[in-house]
This record gives sequence, C-alpha cells and structure tokens, in this order.
Amino acid sequence: MGLGHNTKLLLCFFGIFGCYFYYGVVQEKITRGTYGAENERYYYTMFLVFCQCIINALFAKGILLVTDSPADKTPAHLSFICGVTYVGAMLASNASLKWVNYPTQVLGKSCKPIPVMILGVLLAGKRYNIMKYLSVLLIVIGVALFMYKDGKSDGSGFSFGSGEMLLLTSLTLDGLTGVSQEKMRGYGMKAHYMMLMMNLSALVVMSLSLLATGEIWQAVAFCSKHPEIVPEIITFGFASALGQNFIFITVSEFGPLMCSIMTTTRKFFTILGSVVLFGNALATRQWIGTAVVFTGLVLNDRFGKSVKMEKP
Repeated sequence: MGLGHNTKLLLCFFGIFGCYFYYGVVQEKITRGTYGAENERYYYTMFLVFCQCIINALFAKGILLVTDSPADKTPAHLSFICGVTYVGAMLASNASLKWVNYPTQVLGKSCKPIPVMILGVLLAGKRYNIMKYLSVLLIVIGVALFMYKDGKSDGSGFSFGSGEMLLLTSLTLDGLTGVSQEKMRGYGMKAHYMMLMMNLSALVVMSLSLLATGEIWQAVAFCSKHPEIVPEIITFGFASALGQNFIFITVSEFGPLMCSIMTTTRKFFTILGSVVLFGNALATRQWIGTAVVFTGLVLNDRFGKSVKMEKP
C-alpha cells in the first residue's frame, strides 16, 4: 500500500527541512570553523563543491538504475551549459562565507526572483504581472534592511565587499541556470536525469579547475592533516543529494508552488538555527528585513505568475 497524500506531503516537508538544515549547519562549520591545535581554517571551496557534486551524481545515477528510466534525448550542450552555471553559482555562494555569515548568505540567495525576472525578460521573452514586481520590490527592500550596517565612521551605512559581490555573481548564475533548465525541460528531461547531467557537467569543469589551480592537492593535504573534516564533507554531500531528491518528489507530486513554500520555510528556520548554534545575532532591523524578504517570496510564489510575451 502506498503512502497517503498527507503522509507523503509531511515526509517531503521534513525531508527538505532536515536535509537542508543539516546541510547549512555543516557548511558553516566547515567554512567558518577551525581545525587542529593551530586552529587552521578550511579555504578550499572548489574541492568542497567537487565532493558534493560527486555524491549528487552518484545518488541520481543510483535512482535512475533502480527505476530503470528510459534514455534521455536532451542535447549535451544544454546539460553542459547548465552544469557550468550551476557549479559557478555554488562556488560563488560557498566562497562568500569567507566574508559574510550564513544568515546573510541565505537571505541573499533568497533574491533569486530578481535575476529570474531580469533574465526571463531578456532571454525568454516573458512579461510579469504587478504582483511579481511588488514581490521583487519587497525582496530588495528586505535585503537592503538586512545588509545595512550601523555605526560606520565613513558616513555610509552600506557595506558591499567581496562577500556581497560573490553573492551577486551567484544570483546571476542561478538565473542563467534557470533559463537553461527551462530549455532542458522542453526536451522532456526528467528530474533525476537533469540532476545527473548537471552534476556530471559540473565535475568536468571543476576537475580541470582543481588541477589547473592545484587546489585539489592542497585540499587533500588539509584533509590528511585533519581527517576529522572528512566525515563532515561526506555528510554535507549526502545531505545535499537527499535534499535535492525530496525537492524533486515535491515538484512532481504536489507542484512547484508547494515546493517553493516548503523551501522558503526551510530557509527561515535555517537562519534561526544558525543564529542559535553559531551566535550570528540579528538586530531588530535585520529581523524586520527578514520578514519583508519572506513576505515578498510568499507573494511571488502565490501570485507572481509569468506568461509568454505576445509576438507582434
């Protein structure tokens, strides 16, 4: 007997919440924690994403083998482009944690509707209703409130440095990934094929980059010196793979709206968890900004539908 509708819905919610909550906690511990008696920091972001993509690809391949899915006919170049933008967004996002805390990163990544809207107009010929623009405006206002820094001696309350620039780069690449995924869906590519091909394409790019920069040897040396980090990297990757799987199930069973509501709720509780566990205290103004951002996201999910632009 299969699971009931409500039972499956709850399973997906707690699956997404649990996997990505743990994913965020381990990510911050790896990138902002210290290891060994000398309190060394882990700086090898590309190698961390490389390990994550390996586990994601293996997981997706395992699902495809178990389900005996038919072959996919999507052009390889689409998968490669999608993989490049996908891994670029992850690298930029993870690297930003060297300069910003995890709540800032999560809230910044919550601005995905902005590049999606801009690139949708420029590359996909879409137009949006008034609620879409309102929701994006709320998101921008909320992020501005969150990132505003008090007590600046130079008279400028805003701080836009390396971490914020990396978040902006990550958001742009997220938008390009969305455009590529829409084209892949046009060929009927299934969820786990998309997951597999994106991660395999990303691995090709990262393998070349790791070898060219020599980061792979530095990361391996760090892991050899501090073997306690290896289980953290492995569980970090498995949390990512399982979280993606629950997202795919939610989209296929309950639709993208329900998935968006779940992931938005998950992001909010991830911020709360980071504040509690790592002492990233938020000012009242930042809590207001957080509420405004998620209000905009909910409006976007419920009312911000786009339609194809009519041809003249």
